[in-house]
Amino acid sequence: MVSQNIGVGDIAPDFTLPSASGQSVRLSDYRGKAEVVLFFYPKDNTPGCTAEVCSFRDSYEAFREAGAEVIGVSSDSVDSHRQFSGRLQVPFQLLSDEGGALRNLYGVPRTLGLLPGRVTYLIDKSGIVRHIFSSQLRINKHVDETLTVCSIMRIRT
Repeated sequence: MVSQNIGVGDIAPDFTLPSASGQSVRLSDYRGKAEVVLFFYPKDNTPGCTAEVCSFRDSYEAFREAGAEVIGVSSDSVDSHRQFSGRLQVPFQLLSDEGGALRNLYGVPRTLGLLPGRVTYLIDKSGIVRHIFSSQLRINKHVDETLTVCSIMRIRT
């Protein structure tokens, strides 16, 4: 897969990845049904990533009320995701992107050239990227900003 640096207004590339439950999840399965909050995070069981996943978990019902489904992605294994999501009682899918092909396809940057980046994409029901937030350190802002945009989109439709 070639890095594309996906931007606002672009069609979100489709993908199929295994979830923590072992089931395959396809982005196109949500087309026409729900907006998708697709967030890439560096690694399970690290302080910042645990805080981010918990922040999305704690706001999950608000996202659902705004018409969106939340999906988290890291390069951790399905087994790692299963343990991580079980321990944190995560109500949404965590997908395993072992090897980072999807991260590369979306053009998620590395921080300092080393750490996998932390980027959140809001994808509308038509599969168009409507909002992107990228910050390695402003973890809670991923949820706050994306939920605000998602809620505005809901009001407009």
